[in-house]
Amino acid sequence: MPVLDPKERYIHRDLSWLKFNGRVLEEASDESNPLIERLRFLAIFSNNFDEFLMVRVAGLLRLIDSGYSAKDPFGYYPQDLYIDIKEQINVLMSQAYTLHDTKIKKELAKNKIFFKNFEELNNEQKRHAKKFFDSTLYSIITPMAVDQGHPFPVLPSKTMAFAVILKRQDKTHLAILPIPQIVPRVLKLPSETGEHDFILIEEIISQNLKNFFKGYTVENFTLFRVIRDSEISISEELSPDLLKAIETEIRKRSKAKVVHLAVHKSCADDLLPVLCEGLSFPKAEVVLLPGELDLTYIFGMISQIDRPDLCYKPFMPRKVQIDNIFEKMKEGDFILHFPYQSFLPTVELIQAAAKDENVLAIKMTLYRTNEDSAIIKALKEAAKNRKQVTVLVEIKARFDEERNINWVKELEDSGCHVNYGMPGLKIHSKMALIVRKEENRIQRYVHLSTGNYNERTSRIYTDISYFTANDDFARDISDIFNVITGYSVPAPWKRIIASPTDLRKYFFDLIDREIECQKKYKNGYIFAKMNALEDTAMIEKLYQASSEGVKIRLLVRGICSLVPGVPDLSENIEVHSIVGRFLEHSRMYIFNNNGTPRVFLSSADWMRRNFDSRVEILFEIYKEEIKDHLQKITELYWKDTQKTRVLMPDKDHKHIKTPSGFSVQEYFISFYAA
Repeated sequence: MPVLDPKERYIHRDLSWLKFNGRVLEEASDESNPLIERLRFLAIFSNNFDEFLMVRVAGLLRLIDSGYSAKDPFGYYPQDLYIDIKEQINVLMSQAYTLHDTKIKKELAKNKIFFKNFEELNNEQKRHAKKFFDSTLYSIITPMAVDQGHPFPVLPSKTMAFAVILKRQDKTHLAILPIPQIVPRVLKLPSETGEHDFILIEEIISQNLKNFFKGYTVENFTLFRVIRDSEISISEELSPDLLKAIETEIRKRSKAKVVHLAVHKSCADDLLPVLCEGLSFPKAEVVLLPGELDLTYIFGMISQIDRPDLCYKPFMPRKVQIDNIFEKMKEGDFILHFPYQSFLPTVELIQAAAKDENVLAIKMTLYRTNEDSAIIKALKEAAKNRKQVTVLVEIKARFDEERNINWVKELEDSGCHVNYGMPGLKIHSKMALIVRKEENRIQRYVHLSTGNYNERTSRIYTDISYFTANDDFARDISDIFNVITGYSVPAPWKRIIASPTDLRKYFFDLIDREIECQKKYKNGYIFAKMNALEDTAMIEKLYQASSEGVKIRLLVRGICSLVPGVPDLSENIEVHSIVGRFLEHSRMYIFNNNGTPRVFLSSADWMRRNFDSRVEILFEIYKEEIKDHLQKITELYWKDTQKTRVLMPDKDHKHIKTPSGFSVQEYFISFYAA
């Protein structure tokens, strides 16, 4: 293999993520997508950026502030990486606002959907906006003076606010007026039949600023938005109470370092330095934007537009009819493919276990779940029914920490035994174990999944759910729960491979087997579908396999740090990415094994954190019917010519869309509906 500088050998994970978000933006500009869905992609793009700034950019700035100056595994110094990231962010944000302010608004207008400034309102609409201000906004909003007795207010991350320059008796004053996040940002206005008119609440507020400052003259004002460092940093080994430690860290977020400051481009020259001083933010890093400072307002707007003709054609996930879930599982292993098949059997499994008088215990992991979760309700019911309920809630799930802490308290109050995870590790595996007494023996039922126990995301994420009553699976999953909840040394397992103990090595052994088969039989082949690939040790192993002639197909939705198609390094590796209607979330791994394929499902991507700092599971599929179906799924993914982008040796993705191409997601909708 050629010796290359790491910058040439890899794609930096953060720069690769920005490329992924660029592919999301491409979907917003793709005119073959329905208009409302294009808007949704633009909002997702904006929300993705906020999270990237709060975590990845924040972490990078921490390194720079600490004086750290060493290359990362991808060959970048922190300072150089920050410059490249800022450059890509500026390009993408410019593209997003150009798309929003030109094409999108024009298309909306063609469909009688108008996004209005205050001057464009008719008299009835102005009265409606004024009434909303008087009855709602004025009562909620609190202006805050900034002077010797009033320090610059603490503004939580993602807060938008007005900075207002006031004058009274030749004296100048500064006030900050935060826009409340509890009120929807978009107000729907009265309009003609068949028409939808909207205005942002910040536009309404700007027209009524003088109402907050009686006796003062509003000289100038500008709108700004702050993003703060939101990464939680705790020493888990030294924290006697992990729950309290995380609650404390969450409270600190509102005062954390500002990592991004967006200001409307109309901001006066003398106001910007005052803002930067108040927020301790360098003026040179301020981002000046031409319009709306936060495009996630789109989520609120499209929820108020009833235009099915501008949305994806609706479909109902196919409901698999199961009369008795326990009998069905004893008949043989089976899978469900979300969102094309209904998530309901997963919910019904936990609900049935909660009610069944023969069920003795339920053990389950929860990483992310939804509000008003039927699964949470079933677990609480099970505990009230005097069953032994053990729930592993990962309270370190990023941006879901508060919600998960609330779940913990509710579950504990209901009588469940709740475990918060393991020091230094996140519990990312998705598994449930049900123990049932049947005919004087104990029967165990296992549910495993590539995705979360989340009823909402199961309708928009693609995942594979696996149901089994196999004794070996049950024994292994029981042992894993014992390792996580108590003091137990991991033993060799028959059906489960787990991180952080041996997952990377197991994958390496599988790859070595393909190298051996390629040398002997010329049929080495690997297919892997995942969300992200950035573990450099895994990349080097794949490079080695490629150099030996093993054919490798990688379907990686998001981050991919591997560079395919490089002569003598990765010329036998192809990388595709699918970004479409549903978020590709399932993890599937296939190794040809000299013509007797081995097929695996997993909770794990090929990222360093999955191998080293998370509890993940990988399990092999033995039932031929399921193996064949999963292999067919992967073959169909590779045939997609509608939403596939191909990663090229120059590190850019090329869209291979064809006019009459094949959309794998649309195919699955039809296939499972038949």
